[in-house]
Amino acid sequence: MAGVSPSGRRSEQDNAASAAREAAGEAQDRAQARKPRARFGLRTRLVLAFLLVAAVSAGTTATLTYREARNAILEQAQDTAVSSFRDQVATLAVGLPVDRRHLQQVLHRIAGRGKPRPWFVFAEYGSVRVSSTSNPVSTVITPELRSAAHANPRGSFQRVVKGGTPYLTIAVPAVFATGHSSQPSGLILYAVMPLTDEEANVRAMVIAARDGAVPGLAVALVPALLSARSVLRPVRELREAARSMGRGRLDTRIQAKGSDELADLARTFNESAGALERSVDELQRAEVRARRFAADVSHELRTPLAGMLAVTELLDEDAGSLDPDTAAAVRLISVETGRLATLVEDLMEISRFDARAAELHLDEVDIAETVRKTLHSRRWSDPAGPTGPVGVVADLPEGIRARVDPRRFDVIVANLVGNALRHGAAPVTVRVRTGTAGAHKTAETPEPGPDVLVMEVADSGPGISEEAMPYLFDRFYKADAARTRSAGSGLGLAITLENVRLHGGTVRAANAADGGAVFTVELPLTAEEPPAAQEATP
Repeated sequence: MAGVSPSGRRSEQDNAASAAREAAGEAQDRAQARKPRARFGLRTRLVLAFLLVAAVSAGTTATLTYREARNAILEQAQDTAVSSFRDQVATLAVGLPVDRRHLQQVLHRIAGRGKPRPWFVFAEYGSVRVSSTSNPVSTVITPELRSAAHANPRGSFQRVVKGGTPYLTIAVPAVFATGHSSQPSGLILYAVMPLTDEEANVRAMVIAARDGAVPGLAVALVPALLSARSVLRPVRELREAARSMGRGRLDTRIQAKGSDELADLARTFNESAGALERSVDELQRAEVRARRFAADVSHELRTPLAGMLAVTELLDEDAGSLDPDTAAAVRLISVETGRLATLVEDLMEISRFDARAAELHLDEVDIAETVRKTLHSRRWSDPAGPTGPVGVVADLPEGIRARVDPRRFDVIVANLVGNALRHGAAPVTVRVRTGTAGAHKTAETPEPGPDVLVMEVADSGPGISEEAMPYLFDRFYKADAARTRSAGSGLGLAITLENVRLHGGTVRAANAADGGAVFTVELPLTAEEPPAAQEATP
């Protein structure tokens, strides 16, 4: 297992916080640019909705107006014609037996007096059929109208469409006047009046409404655009402000105008942004104080630790002459003092990264020789060393040269191999080769890149649990919660990650197919010297 250990999880890499936020903002912008836009934007939908409401309102108003106007036009013509025809029939003097010629003259006279325009008049008396036209019978008169005329002494009327032409048909029975009463004569008169003029007026009204709809919608487009603009302006400002805050500019604010819901939203955004800025500022100040405290404490501990280490070395030399219990205590103190010194050095190193004061001094080195020196200096390649004759196996091809910081590269190799020995199982294999960046595609390296130095450190242990995998490079993370003490400082992999990133490379952890953990480091073969680092200030 990889043994990194948590003691309370703070942000993993504080020294790259601003750059990470900027990169995240740019990545978000690129993702938004790649994201397919909606077929219709909000502005288009607002304008279409406005026009739809305007069209529905205009259509509803036109329909209601058309119906009322049409009914008024037709009813006026109908009332005038029915009233006039009844008056004409009431003054009709009919004698029995019915004289066809005389009746036809009467019908011609009535037809000429028709209102609002001349009628076609027809008369029926038993089998006698007479009209003011050349046709004694009209096909417009319906059986229903004839039945209604026989049933109602005041007659009836009906609107009929025949051959696409509307007609008003009126039926009024004629009566015989006898003293103070009247008796049905059996004679029924019909008037047929075309409603072509009224229909033309209605059609002209429809055409006018239709011709006025397009200019009306065009006129409605102007307030629609103005309304959409007034609604979308604060939305765009809010979007830009949110994007700016995503890039790390927490002082972004929106100018709130008016007292509507959008203005309330802008004020709420400003209040939230202010609260977030204050919280982040306080957290940053607290982090700076914590970093300085750790750096100051580590620095202050170095002097007494140097004296303690000197004393423990002397005690180790004389431990053989002491009694067993005292000798064991002396050796324990020596070991723990050494661990404390390692922890202090690691804390000072991580403090440099946090303060952005870590410097990179590049030099072209032979990678195989550098790795061998690292293993030899820690006696990992010595058969008489602490790991035994097969503790570490090195697969180091000759001729691979790269520009790295020798001291930091030594720390990378030592931390990974030491971690594998402590939390995995021997033998540990160190392999070095060249490859292409991004050959193992990840979120950080989605596309193949330039040639890189690839170093793999694999152990023969049980591997890394899926739960621990995301947190391996966190500071003081414990892969095993039951382990209260670690042979390392708990900062080894975190320092390794920082050194790899300082070189512009990547490091990842995985489980091998045949068991064991594998840590893979990719470093540029021709890294460039970074600009001089400056210490961060609160």
